[in-house]
Amino acid sequence: MRSIELAGRSGVALKGALQAQRLRSVAQTRTRLFSSVGAASLTPTYEKLYQKYSEVRRVLGTQRLTLAEKILYSHLNNVEESLLTNTNGGRDVRGKANLKLNPDRVNMQDASAQMALLQFMSCSLPQTAIPASIHCDHLIVGERGADDDLSTGIKTNQEVFDFLESAARKYGIDFWPPGAGIIHQTVLENYAVPGLMMLGTDSHSPNAGGLSTITIGVGGADAVEALVGAPWELKAPRILGVRLTGKLSDWVSPKDMILHLAGLLTVRGGTGYVVEYFGPGVDSLSCTGMSTACNMGAEIGATTSIFPFTEASSRYLKSTRREQASRDAALLQSFPGAGASEDAHFRFKADEGAQYDELIEINLSDLEPHINGPFTPDLSTPLSKFKETVMEQNWPEKLSAGLIGSCTNSSYEDMTRVESIVKEAEKAGLKPAADFYITPGSEQIRATLERDGTLETFTDAGGIVLSNACGPCIGQWKRQDGVEQGTLNAIFTSYNRNFRGRNDGNPETMNFLASPEIVTAMAFAGSTTFNPMTDSLTTPDGKEFRFPAPHGLEGPETPFEFGKDALKAQSQSPDPNVEVAISPSSKRLALLEPFDAFPSSDLSGLRVLVKITGKCTTDTISAAGPWLKYKGHLPNISANTLNTAVNAETGEVNAAYDLDGNKHTIPELARKWKEASQPWLVVAEHNYGEGSAREHAALQPRYLGARLIVCKSFARIHETNLKKQGVVPLTLADEADYDRINAGDEVATVGLYDMLRNGGQGDVSLRVTKKGSGEQFLVPTKHAVSKDHADFILAGSALNLLSKGL
Repeated sequence: MRSIELAGRSGVALKGALQAQRLRSVAQTRTRLFSSVGAASLTPTYEKLYQKYSEVRRVLGTQRLTLAEKILYSHLNNVEESLLTNTNGGRDVRGKANLKLNPDRVNMQDASAQMALLQFMSCSLPQTAIPASIHCDHLIVGERGADDDLSTGIKTNQEVFDFLESAARKYGIDFWPPGAGIIHQTVLENYAVPGLMMLGTDSHSPNAGGLSTITIGVGGADAVEALVGAPWELKAPRILGVRLTGKLSDWVSPKDMILHLAGLLTVRGGTGYVVEYFGPGVDSLSCTGMSTACNMGAEIGATTSIFPFTEASSRYLKSTRREQASRDAALLQSFPGAGASEDAHFRFKADEGAQYDELIEINLSDLEPHINGPFTPDLSTPLSKFKETVMEQNWPEKLSAGLIGSCTNSSYEDMTRVESIVKEAEKAGLKPAADFYITPGSEQIRATLERDGTLETFTDAGGIVLSNACGPCIGQWKRQDGVEQGTLNAIFTSYNRNFRGRNDGNPETMNFLASPEIVTAMAFAGSTTFNPMTDSLTTPDGKEFRFPAPHGLEGPETPFEFGKDALKAQSQSPDPNVEVAISPSSKRLALLEPFDAFPSSDLSGLRVLVKITGKCTTDTISAAGPWLKYKGHLPNISANTLNTAVNAETGEVNAAYDLDGNKHTIPELARKWKEASQPWLVVAEHNYGEGSAREHAALQPRYLGARLIVCKSFARIHETNLKKQGVVPLTLADEADYDRINAGDEVATVGLYDMLRNGGQGDVSLRVTKKGSGEQFLVPTKHAVSKDHADFILAGSALNLLSKGL
């Protein structure tokens, strides 16, 4: 594919980038002045945060702010413009204001970084405008064990890793090689600092919220906006407060808190919200435990999640050899500020009296272990009722595998709690009755667990330690237990997501989510109906064994080990002489060709490609697993588009019918229509695009000819990704209209072009002409298109606009 030709004229993105540059210059001047009056001891990051926060207080006065609002608003490109435009003088910011934000850094995992970098390269910049990192964690298959799997993974994916490393060297990006660790754990250990704002090209990036960092999962086009220095736009989120009281009991972990919350809110209950935890119960949680809860905020659709900065946060910074960061945060909170008001201080907690749009109270003392699944992370069942539920639902009673670790639950605390019960089982002569896999979250975690003997405990028990990578959690699992495709079976994991077919490609594998200690106990029992709090196992000598309550250490007694030198980050200054490694004949990497601009009129002659029923996640739209190898090659990966979607009219999976009645797979028909220049749309149900941040779920339909997605509701990240790629997301004003539209119907837009030209202002309807009968009717829709979104769509994509201006 050819690269985009860069136009030589100024554009919106260029203006935004130049404005950001000017603001940075002003900020530097202010910093110098600021330093001269006695604030030189604040780090540059905290000086900027303090200055912006002072502006926020000037604009909003004594308005009570939550912690999330403090950090978000203190990263605004223009405080007054964002907070006072159409917000009733700043009193109605949440849910209404369009925030133009300047993140502090961008973090990318290897699967999503490929497309993000290909887009960034099209902008012809010598380096990124803000710090960034690349983490090679998604492409390593879990099969035989860490060393073999890593060696095979590097050999299989060398071309992609060479591309990522060369791009990192050219543009001055930190490069974490394969085996270094999973992005979210590595970011928590190295980059997360209280008060920072980061973007991550993965939906579980909010993991860093456990360290009081605002981190938002985005698609690659969003990341490119930040990387070129343009402000990044976000609809001001509402704030969902979760007040914690009490303290977790023996078998209960922070994982159970978020599993319980997912059951209360469902997979879309947090859409449009930041989840902010507060209350006396927060102080009883470890930093990594708080991160687990923030990580899985993605499963309820939340924009991000965040905790206050606590003593546990400070201890974690110290154990990861960043004690200075803890002192810096303490200094910022104690800095006298402008004037005597308490509001002049930046505190890493909500203001006294701050209001939440929704409030949930959880008494940690009353919480019990929960198990969520199968096939959705919000189907939550208390452990005490799980056996009964298994029997009622006729779920498998035999457990085929237990898998612990991942970005969600691979902390030192998690692993030492598991170690405590494994040691007791070993003393009793017991071994896991099901396959038992362990995934360390990072090389730092692995090396420390090895030093302290924890890994030896696991391997002595028969566990298989996998590479420091995503592996089975992201579908990179080559099972060795003989479970064939289509065979019904159950696994227990401490992962975050359990969509159908996600882990091993088998749609009949039921993945039940639980804490690492519950997963481990189940693996020893080999049963899904075992309750380690009440049930016993029979030892080889005929005795009854009851698991003791797990116990572990919050962190190591001495600081974490760094691990192998070869797995440390490669940090470097930009080198313009480096040639980015892309072979012209590559089947895995391809330069991007620009999408066509929006026509100078409403759309007409569109056809409904397929009407989808049920859950349609980003896994459904663009599956991972074996398809990850094509993440850098848009034409090749498009062959999986919607290939696990369910046709609402026939009940078939991956079936679509042409206008002549001939049957095709969905991607086959999409490609056929693309070649015939037949534009199309998809009609779907609720929470379309739930799940990962993968922008391929928007890129692929756009590449194949999609112009609209019409559904009952969207997941936040995916709706934004669609707009960034020039696809218009519309929701049905009346959900009953879903039943009136069918595959093959012809659709024309009414008011869309005017709405786009008016910067997102105006209503849009669809004129539907029924296939066969020719009956016509209007379908009113709703949209969330802002002025910037309208500019992206009119240009054909955000990249088209960015590349024209730079």
